[in-house]
Amino acid sequence: MNSQIIIAGLRARPVRTIVSILAVTLEVILILVIVGLTTGIANETAKRTAGVGAEIMVQPPNSSLFLALSNTPMPRSLGDEIRKLPSVQAVAPVQVQVNSSDGVEVVFGVDPASFNAVSGGFIWHEGRMFEAADEIVVDDLWAKARRANVGQQVQLLNHAFKVTGIVEHGKGARVFMSFDAVKELTGQSDKASLFYVKLKSPDQTKQALAEINRLLPGYTVRDVKDLESLMTTSNIPGLGAFINAVVIISLCVGVLVIFLSMYTTITERTREIGILRSLGASKLFIIRLIFEESGFICLIGIVVGIISSFVIRNVLTGVFPTLVVDITWDWILRGSLFALLSGLIGSFYPSVKAAAQDPVEALAYE
Repeated sequence: MNSQIIIAGLRARPVRTIVSILAVTLEVILILVIVGLTTGIANETAKRTAGVGAEIMVQPPNSSLFLALSNTPMPRSLGDEIRKLPSVQAVAPVQVQVNSSDGVEVVFGVDPASFNAVSGGFIWHEGRMFEAADEIVVDDLWAKARRANVGQQVQLLNHAFKVTGIVEHGKGARVFMSFDAVKELTGQSDKASLFYVKLKSPDQTKQALAEINRLLPGYTVRDVKDLESLMTTSNIPGLGAFINAVVIISLCVGVLVIFLSMYTTITERTREIGILRSLGASKLFIIRLIFEESGFICLIGIVVGIISSFVIRNVLTGVFPTLVVDITWDWILRGSLFALLSGLIGSFYPSVKAAAQDPVEALAYE
């Protein structure tokens, strides 16, 4: 019987019902898409770092997990010292540059021989390795996003570069250039922002970490396998607060719209509520009825919001191939719970107000 009353009430006010569902949908979309963007960037950065194939990454003292946030150079000669350690197979020095003209984009200056020794080499889609200071190699997603082809001139770091090759994504950066190119851009020679270290055996990681720490006291030495667990929103300054703010704003939107919808509905249905009370319906029955109606609206909004979030993710990644939106099951659950919570909070006062109505006055209401 309750379901029949709820569905009849929703059908009687289609515009208000649709607006309420859309508000819950928007709440879910805001949470899933924005949180998915922030976590996706962190997770994708960790995967690309691990994709280089090194077991250890060496950075200057007090360096950030995110390469774009730390660009303090080190002497490249330190790589020769690390290479002498008994557990080390190869060392690849990398000079990190940040292209901020189209967002924040990390560019690697590398020595092809040492980088290939650590990473196992690029998986080539087409073209060749750069050979001059004005040549670059890009990954397939960067090329797709920029509509760049082999042989094309592109603007990067306020300079013109020729794309000589396109490789599979997933090995550190999306754009690679020579150390000579970095030298021309920065004026710094024989400098490196980090070293990727390939070991003779992954089982020697702990031993190698201890050896490098003894060799370079004070430097930041990381186990690459741990990076994915470290690159979380809690380790990014201000990002956790940003996500909390998004969740709170989304919750407020849901609460406000559900409250207005339920409150207006109660006002319009005063006579109906009076009839129910005169037929013996208890206050608890009226409260439960309002909560069930609100919950029904929220459930529809949650389903539509989840589906819409995946559609938006696909559209965004189609238009911006380098963008990563990571919608996870734990955040789907959290977003759904927040949406239900907004419905409960928003319908609390209207349900109490409806239950408190006097049946005689309600029947006389016009």
